[in-house]
Amino acid sequence: MDATDRGSFEDFVRGRSTALLRTAYLLTGDRGHAEDLLQGVLERMARRWPTIRESREAYARRALVNAATNRWRQRRPATVEFSEGHHPSVPDVSVGVAVRDQLIRGLLSLPPRQRAVLVLRYFEDLNEAETAQVLDCSVGTVKSQASRGLERLRTLVDDSAHAASGGRPTFGERTAR
Repeated sequence: MDATDRGSFEDFVRGRSTALLRTAYLLTGDRGHAEDLLQGVLERMARRWPTIRESREAYARRALVNAATNRWRQRRPATVEFSEGHHPSVPDVSVGVAVRDQLIRGLLSLPPRQRAVLVLRYFEDLNEAETAQVLDCSVGTVKSQASRGLERLRTLVDDSAHAASGGRPTFGERTAR
């Protein structure tokens, strides 16, 4: 890599690494894993920097999704069993934190393709065509995966909110009179 390419790559990393780290976090659900994922992608991009012809940010997003997918294929999430007397505590900072936590947990429970579509569409604010390009699939696939993912996410968040409220109505539920 010559000095011009090196400077161009360093500018890209300085300017886009925060947004790419957010994407990696949303794909992995863990800051440490997200940092590792992004570092690996940036290392591979540095080696190929002069040959990347498409939008470099789109290339980076696609590489993150592919790397996260490979990681999901290799690892299954560990389940931790708690004894009856121990219940993990969730800090009660505000309703916004609780809803965000529910959304992140719901997002992490989705299949990898649905998660990738939702992250790219709604967190990275890509349109359907851009998302399809990053994932190398059709716009119809993006639409169907987004629809299924959002429906599943709504179900998970509503179920979680209902259980957390002790069975009291939440999120616009009505009680029978």
